[in-house]
This record gives sequence, structure tokens and C-alpha cells, in this order.
Amino acid sequence: MRESIAKRLGNLLSVKSLVTLTLTAVFAVMALKGDISQDFMTVYAVVIAFYFGTQSQKIQEAMEGNSNG
Repeated sequence: MRESIAKRLGNLLSVKSLVTLTLTAVFAVMALKGDISQDFMTVYAVVIAFYFGTQSQKIQEAMEGNSNG
């Protein structure tokens, strides 16, 4: 149980996750101010798509590995 929690926290602190969380916080602040630029939206959309795309790919590979093994 503790190993699982430690592993999840370690994954959360990866550079990719930190960048995504930071950009999301900045997005939230800018949205509250009503001050979101098109350039920031483009960068944010690319980062979020990359983050969730890699997460989806990992899950799909894990599922395929379980069904083949």
C-alpha cells in the first residue's frame, strides 16, 4: 500500500506532470482574470494533448500487454 502511494507521488512529481500542473494553474488564474491570450491557449492545448495522449498510450500498452501475456 505504501509502495503504491510512494510510486504515485513519484510519478506526480515528474517534470511532465509539474509542467502540466503549473500550466493548468496559470490557465485558471488567467481565466479568472478574463485575460487568456490565443498564444497561451495554443501552448496549453498542445501540452494537455501531449500529457493525456501519453497517459492513454501507457494504459493501452498495459492493457495489450496483459491480454497478450
